[in-house]
Amino acid sequence: MTRRLEIAPERIGRWLDGFAERHDGARLTEEGAVVRAEGGDGAVAVGTSFTHDPLGVVLLRRGGYAVGLARDGRLTAHKCGTRYVQSRTAAGGWSQQRFARRRGNQADELVRAVSEHVLRLLPAGSGLRGLVVGGDRALVRDVLVDPRLGHLVDLPRRELYDVPDPKLAVLQEAVRRGRAVWVDLDEPDTSA
Repeated sequence: MTRRLEIAPERIGRWLDGFAERHDGARLTEEGAVVRAEGGDGAVAVGTSFTHDPLGVVLLRRGGYAVGLARDGRLTAHKCGTRYVQSRTAAGGWSQQRFARRRGNQADELVRAVSEHVLRLLPAGSGLRGLVVGGDRALVRDVLVDPRLGHLVDLPRRELYDVPDPKLAVLQEAVRRGRAVWVDLDEPDTSA
């Protein structure tokens, strides 16, 4: 069974040493941002680093957002906030259509507000090297299609769609996770 680990970049060397100790040695191969470790017992670890710095972060869910700029793993600028977006309703007929329009308008307003914050905190020419996005896929996509944010589209990207409602602590955790080396670890079953 393969599981994903997120290892801080400054700890990856020690983690690989521990992998070699636990799995009867290790043969390492490295190609660009990917390192592969094969243990003597058949275990395999494939680590992908994301060493882009400075890093932009855009997290967005219905009702909340967080935008940040991180250098050397620390936030240097950020904006977190909330915007009300009505949830779905069980009503039918005219009411359902009216609530759907209202919900759509509120979501559009959230996207516009977040686009403005992204434009202010992560402007073109800021030297961004990578982007971490997370939250609601559709809302993040809607923010990034803003033509004024075209400079973010081709940046290397990490996606964290499993983040909770964005706030400062979640933004700081997203910076940590965005910088982490993602290790896919496949260990042989030793229970038999």
